[in-house]
Amino acid sequence: MSYHNKSYRPAHPQPNPDEMVFGIQSVIETLRSEQQIDKLYMEKGLSNPDIQNLAFQKRVTIQRVPVERLDRLTRKNHQGVVCLIAQVQYVKLSNVIADVHERGETPFFLLLDRITDVRNFGAIARTAECAGVQCIVIPGRGAAAINSDAMKTSSGALNHISVCREPDLTETIKYLQDSGIMVVACTEKSNRDLYERTTDLTGPMAVIMGSEEDGISPELLRMADTHVKIPLLGAVGSLNVSVATGVLLYEAVRQRSMAISQ
Repeated sequence: MSYHNKSYRPAHPQPNPDEMVFGIQSVIETLRSEQQIDKLYMEKGLSNPDIQNLAFQKRVTIQRVPVERLDRLTRKNHQGVVCLIAQVQYVKLSNVIADVHERGETPFFLLLDRITDVRNFGAIARTAECAGVQCIVIPGRGAAAINSDAMKTSSGALNHISVCREPDLTETIKYLQDSGIMVVACTEKSNRDLYERTTDLTGPMAVIMGSEEDGISPELLRMADTHVKIPLLGAVGSLNVSVATGVLLYEAVRQRSMAISQ
């Protein structure tokens, strides 16, 4: 049983021209500006201290790719570097936690480990916002671009939910745990059924959902405070990750609603 498809191949939709900046000087000026960068691709073997230093300062991960990948993004003279402009404003996780506590709410976060399909990401964001999730956390690399396709699939939800981009999800999990937030991994490897009476999703919580291809990475699984699985009763042995996310989030909503009413 799994929540991913082992034959899955991630989709890489062509970015819109207004989402893309290419060429060394143009990328440098974009990094110097107030615009936030979603992806920064640099040709393998290329070195540019200005871009590398600015990317480090703005916590943007440089993804080293073959020149063929850049050529597929644009046929123009990219000079070995292309960046995609973020369609959302990323926020600091520490600020989100402080804001949630200030509002008197219980933390309810979602960590996405290498969700690469923009449509899955958009659908997940839509469900998360509807379920009252306060923040979606994504890794600095290996995640879907938050582009116009993701915005459209989310039906505008990405305009109403905080998104944090963290360079290292292992450090993020440690930080959440140190902040008193339980980390729950949704995985078929668990012995705990989501609907068991002992499964408590009412407290401060961050849910991890794994990639379409191979689920949650082993290191993050080991770090999670608890694991849960969604029971599958039919002949098909998998759920789409966006569907699985919806199932888990709304079980949390159900439990939290009941806890309030008691």
